[in-house]
Amino acid sequence: MLVGPVFSRELVTAPRRTRFYAGRACYVAGLGVLIGVAWLVLTGTQSISDLGDLARFGTILLQLLAPLQLALAMFFSSLLAASAVAQEKDRRTMVLLLLSNLSNSELVLGKLLASLLGVFVMLAAALPLFMLTALLGGVSFGQIGRVFAVTLATVLVCGSLGSTLALWREKTFQALAMTVLVLVMWLAGWEMVARVDFGEGFAGISRADWAIAASPWQAVLEATRPYLQNEPARGPLGSPVNLFLVASTAMSALLVGFSILMVRRWNLKTETQVQKVPESSEAADEKGAAPKQLPSRPVWDNPIIWREMRTWAYGRKMMVIRLVYLLMTALAGASLYHFVEGGQTASSGQAAAGAALSLVMFVLLSLVLVNAQAVTSMTSERDAKALDLLLVTDLTPKEIVFGKLGGIFYNTKEMIVLPMLLCVYLNATGWLGLENLFYILGGLAVLYIFAAVLGVHAGMTYGNSQAAIATSLGTVFFLSLGVAVCMRMMVAFSGSFHAQLPLFLAFMLGGAGLYVALGVRNPSTAIGIASFLCPLATFYAITAYMLDYTLAVFLVTAAAYGFTTAAMLVPAIYEFDVATGRTTIHED
Repeated sequence: MLVGPVFSRELVTAPRRTRFYAGRACYVAGLGVLIGVAWLVLTGTQSISDLGDLARFGTILLQLLAPLQLALAMFFSSLLAASAVAQEKDRRTMVLLLLSNLSNSELVLGKLLASLLGVFVMLAAALPLFMLTALLGGVSFGQIGRVFAVTLATVLVCGSLGSTLALWREKTFQALAMTVLVLVMWLAGWEMVARVDFGEGFAGISRADWAIAASPWQAVLEATRPYLQNEPARGPLGSPVNLFLVASTAMSALLVGFSILMVRRWNLKTETQVQKVPESSEAADEKGAAPKQLPSRPVWDNPIIWREMRTWAYGRKMMVIRLVYLLMTALAGASLYHFVEGGQTASSGQAAAGAALSLVMFVLLSLVLVNAQAVTSMTSERDAKALDLLLVTDLTPKEIVFGKLGGIFYNTKEMIVLPMLLCVYLNATGWLGLENLFYILGGLAVLYIFAAVLGVHAGMTYGNSQAAIATSLGTVFFLSLGVAVCMRMMVAFSGSFHAQLPLFLAFMLGGAGLYVALGVRNPSTAIGIASFLCPLATFYAITAYMLDYTLAVFLVTAAAYGFTTAAMLVPAIYEFDVATGRTTIHED
């Protein structure tokens, strides 16, 4: 049975699901649309006169698609692996698997490979499309092979990391947050090694080669370049890409092996602690001791927000996540300090781009964490059957929804306030004007509220926790990735803005995907309008930013995402039964 019944079951049942085919079809279609848009933008801004121009287009195309595919593979492999294990824990079915005759290796490898099956299928479906780029010239089949080898190795590492952290931690948010933080620290740390001068190298291997051997991002960028002559210092492997493949395979084996060794110790110990109850009053009387009276705690008028803020609802290891995030803040602050105090001015293009990239990546990290906290606050209640208990109490939908939102913002307060403080620091150093500071802080406030409401909306709408988490975090990820890809294409195929119509049409196609994510289960006119308004507003905001129209960026972003937030929040309060799936809009 391959690696055990867990994986065998997934291998048999996965092809029966519609989303198994829809996912890979949408992925390949999206890449095809991106290639077509890039071609239309190129021909609208430049003239193709010879084979050299066509070969340069093929090279740029591979350099655009390979990092994009790597980012998607990293995100979904780690997310799916972590959420697959966390869902078993939230539903208390993990202990049933541990009590069966499954061996540790069958359990760990089965859950890991079953969660990564969809990612492997999407990569296999995209391989022929990548092969077509070789027909344009400028790209060899060896480059494509190296790109896919790096991507597959990264999928195994990220999936193993997410699975290990989820098996270790008892709460879904802890597993997701720690997975995201470790991945970001991994990438950011080796980017610093690649960009900052730490010396010539180590053990005869240059600093750049060490970064390629340890960072998937650097490795995939190196894989897209034509193969260079091997250096003797690299040993028998020859290429830093091969060094990465060996290092990533070893890291995957270590993570999986450690999980196999510790899975029962972690989880059976946790289950024993959960089931342990205090000594009863009768037993205490038999021993001649007085029963221990625990002090009562006053509960607020809204018990939902009281539980979120005054108890360890998401586990005692939340302090670890906060400490790691503070470390990430220190790294981001040090990066900004390097650009600000390094003798460069804000008018320096390279320095400004570096500072902006550091701040943007830190803000995106905080948005993902806020959204993860929001969606898991609802999925954890549903999986533990606590949501059904809340629905039979006299709590109003407004108390439940706003109580959850209050707890979300309280538990992620550091992830909201610290990025804003970094913006204030840039203003104090003169790198950011007071007007632009106001626009950034206002826009961040709107986006944080949008991320929180999106998570609550997905957690209420989707009955399956893994689907809710993937939809919620995937929406934030795809919105961010769409902006990055659009700006990358504008820079790569620079020209007049009237030639950017294909990019605009591609963004509008993204509105259909956003509508499927937000409103296909509970459709509404407001969500339909918001789904197509957000991509349109985002495209306009990108073009306005590149033209330095900062006020337009703020107004359009605030209006579009504010309306989308209201379109999700109002039904959650006034049509609570419909939003949670307890009834439909067609029932009386």
